[in-house]
Amino acid sequence: MAALLTTQLGEIPLLGRGKVRDLYAIDGALLLVATDRISAFDHVLGTGIEGKGKILTQISLFWFDLLRDLVPNHLITADVGQFPAVLQPYAEQLEGRSMLVKRAAMFPVECVARGYLAGSGWKEYQASGTVCGIALPEGLQDGSRLPEPVFTPATKSQDGEHDENISFAATEAVLGHEDAAELRRLTLEIYREAARHAESRGLILADTKFEFGRTADGIILADEVLTPDSSRFWEGATWKPGGAQPSFDKQFVRDYLEAIHWNKQAPAPSLPEEVAERTQQKYLEAFRRLTGRDLSL
Repeated sequence: MAALLTTQLGEIPLLGRGKVRDLYAIDGALLLVATDRISAFDHVLGTGIEGKGKILTQISLFWFDLLRDLVPNHLITADVGQFPAVLQPYAEQLEGRSMLVKRAAMFPVECVARGYLAGSGWKEYQASGTVCGIALPEGLQDGSRLPEPVFTPATKSQDGEHDENISFAATEAVLGHEDAAELRRLTLEIYREAARHAESRGLILADTKFEFGRTADGIILADEVLTPDSSRFWEGATWKPGGAQPSFDKQFVRDYLEAIHWNKQAPAPSLPEEVAERTQQKYLEAFRRLTGRDLSL
């Protein structure tokens, strides 16, 4: 079975295609379909990762269930058999990789939680000793555990460009004090609960990002959640601050692209078969470790 790079659902209204997900309007709700596209350095690559959309969707469903008492979410159903009749002709395309979800007014901020120093946080710390304006202790290294998890929001890029870290004060200016404070509380509470579960499975949740929206019933968790696309999961047994950590995400792809000296401009290159297969195995291993189950693609 080949990687599914683009969904085709006939006359179903397409609202947009993101780097990974295709979004459709359906009977007052939304249909979120995770394709097998993979992006790196803000570009969608020419090669997909077979089954990746199913793995991401099933990981999100696991977390939505685990966190349901902590925060409500946008899921209506992921059972294709319960989807509206108009979607049944596309069941094979949708099976395992789609969710029928509630419409929500989305907050225009990425809600990022960091328990460890990595990525853009590490770069900022090297330059200023801070992350999103939050002062951190001296002497931390790439991969160091932070004294406490921190809320480090970012702007949501609307044009595919890189999200930019912003301060909490800037977040308040966008959202208002009450909503900003509530999103910070939820983000850190979810992070702590997810990090505890990951640790029980021998994994470190270094950082993650969430998207929240508002319905008539209040704030809900939306989009995907705690997948290798939106989170850094590290191997707990080999964690050692001072450099890059073995991870269960697309770092393998990034490393390949750096090795071939791609200029990070369109068009993005395709991946060799062995890189695509190794990346698929990383995602599958993340699913197995987090859920305790195997996934048949």
